[in-house]
Amino acid sequence: MSDRHISDHFETLAIHAGNTADPLTGAVVPPIYQVSTYKQDGVGGLRGGYEYSRSANPTRTALEENLAALDGGRRGLAFASGLAAEDTLLRTLLGPGDHVVIPDDAYGGTFRLFAKVATRWGVEWSVADTADPAAVRAAITPKTKAVWVETPSNPLLGITDIAAVAQVAHDAGAKLVVDNTFATPYLQQPLALGADVVVYSLTKYMGGHSDVVGGALVVADQALGEELAYHQNAMGAVAGPFDSWLVLRGTKTLAVRMDRHGENATKVADMLTRHPRVTQVYYPGLPDHPGHEVAAKQMKSFGGMVSFRVAGGEEAALEVCARTKVFTLGESLGGVESLIEHPGRMTHASVAGSQLEVPADLVRLSVGIENVEDLLEDLKQALG
Repeated sequence: MSDRHISDHFETLAIHAGNTADPLTGAVVPPIYQVSTYKQDGVGGLRGGYEYSRSANPTRTALEENLAALDGGRRGLAFASGLAAEDTLLRTLLGPGDHVVIPDDAYGGTFRLFAKVATRWGVEWSVADTADPAAVRAAITPKTKAVWVETPSNPLLGITDIAAVAQVAHDAGAKLVVDNTFATPYLQQPLALGADVVVYSLTKYMGGHSDVVGGALVVADQALGEELAYHQNAMGAVAGPFDSWLVLRGTKTLAVRMDRHGENATKVADMLTRHPRVTQVYYPGLPDHPGHEVAAKQMKSFGGMVSFRVAGGEEAALEVCARTKVFTLGESLGGVESLIEHPGRMTHASVAGSQLEVPADLVRLSVGIENVEDLLEDLKQALG
């Protein structure tokens, strides 16, 4: 039912892959199949392979085909949340006694999943600066089954050379997992650079409108895709049909939104570098960012996320978060509206006291697609 091969151009694939016109009515948007079960033509006689919507649903199938096409993968799988996708991946790849290398800058929920959940299941993990392939190599043990990477990372916007770390992981017989949430497949294609699995929080840029929660896995290997699909069905944390429909709507405009997010973020980062109350700016588009050259090599552009540190410490950072009027104080990211947050007290509270603890004076911005002059003036008045 997919039109995923209609074009090699991302913008065309985003609109057409998985979006086959409804055969009954000709509707150009796939219907929301809000159904739990399907009539069978005799015992085992499934129509189109559908029997129960945990196992498969036509709306979710459309989204999964779209996701696979956008990342150049063989199989895409949609879940109820990004963490549901991560949990299914971990329980597919790992067993008690296995080891994973995780980044020293990662989403707090990912760290919590490893530190508080997978650890109790007997999975071992260690932390490495994934921007340094030698550090990753040093962290690998004979039990290592996976290397986990975020690039750009959350919240310090670190950059990992995907191709270099893929080589390190594969030399050790491990798989490379790349959380591509900040970049999206429009800006970065991890599978083409050697990754084995790409992870997304669909809640963010892929959905793009702050109205849906979802997650995804995309893989290059068909056999791994089948194994993940088995666990997806067995564990059951699947994306519902309406959520799938919302994300499928979002991916159609992903390219144009990411262009605007990036244009605005570049101007915001430039302004912040010149503001007297800002002590450091994290944005891979800045020439002095330590990962700038790698990001320029493996990304189409530099994305819509910017983090910065404020003179005056934690209280000053909290005050900036409280003063904005256009930027909304809230968790999450990637919507059309601009968001501001304090990672240490919000999204990354779970890493406090660990090797992943973030600076207390750090502020993270998800730069939206509003008029950039309004965003710049809002930040200036909030900084004072």
